[in-house]
Amino acid sequence: MVRRLALLFVVDPLDELKAYKDSSVAMARELAARGHRIFACTAAQLALRGGRVQAEASELALRADDHDWYAVCGTAYRDLADFDAVLMRKDPPFDVEFLTATLLLSRAQALGARVFNDPQALRDHNEKLAIAEFPQFTVPTLVTRDARLLREFHAEQRDIVLKPLDGMGGRGVFRLRADDPNFNAVVEMLTEYGRRTVMAQRFIPAIADGDKRVLLIGGEPVPYCLARIPKPGESRGNLAAGGVGRAQPLSEADLRIARALAPVLAARGLLLVGLDVIGEYLTEINVTSPTCFVEITQQTGCPVAALFADALEREVANRETARPAAAAPTPTVPGPLP
Repeated sequence: MVRRLALLFVVDPLDELKAYKDSSVAMARELAARGHRIFACTAAQLALRGGRVQAEASELALRADDHDWYAVCGTAYRDLADFDAVLMRKDPPFDVEFLTATLLLSRAQALGARVFNDPQALRDHNEKLAIAEFPQFTVPTLVTRDARLLREFHAEQRDIVLKPLDGMGGRGVFRLRADDPNFNAVVEMLTEYGRRTVMAQRFIPAIADGDKRVLLIGGEPVPYCLARIPKPGESRGNLAAGGVGRAQPLSEADLRIARALAPVLAARGLLLVGLDVIGEYLTEINVTSPTCFVEITQQTGCPVAALFADALEREVANRETARPAAAAPTPTVPGPLP
């Protein structure tokens, strides 16, 4: 039997989370249902003081009501090492503040905290650039800020997708067909006249059948993915861009990619990964805050949040020998750092 754990979620502000579909909320609800204590903070509430990494963390009581899904039981500064696990679930963009948060989490890890996903791995795996390690699964790709190289790539491939390296939800993603009159304007805007690096990829027509989110949990693929189907006249399947999610079993190509990447990424401390696959091609490796738990569970009955909770409990149990078990932090009234 798993002992009661104290778990800290580092997330965006709680009032901004859409509980009816948010994967972090689904995780927290499943873990709370198992008797674990759930705490939350934002990245802005992390602090380093006196050599210790702390968080102004609120303990939560979770409810099934999506409109009133939590109550704060108490807020206080606590050492991250006092929690049984810290779950970094802050959404992109991966900006300087996100980077700073991962550096603080790395310091906390050195002091005994258990952090998922591993903060070093978060820094090492840019969600767009990480595919470069697995070229056998990708379409022709160019990463540059040089407009001349982008023009040559466009002339070779004729139909391409251009996107920033730090975006999410389809923001800033453009399809440029052959002889597209907007090519120069789009390149100028995305690269800020050569000051920002972007990614260009050959357009994959199979996007019409969906941009598939394949989840890897604890080094194993979830048997169902969510195919995000673009709305009519759109080339982006992202749900945030109006795409419609359709859960479906993994295809042979999905499984081939997932089984090749899963053990590699898990060994680097990436407990949860979301692969983006279009047709038979890998397009992104999402490690910051992969989603689609709720949609897959609702449409297939596959208990994705339970699979995640199982994997997290195993990881915590496997690491218990690394340091003595710390007592679960006791809620206190809000107060300044000592």
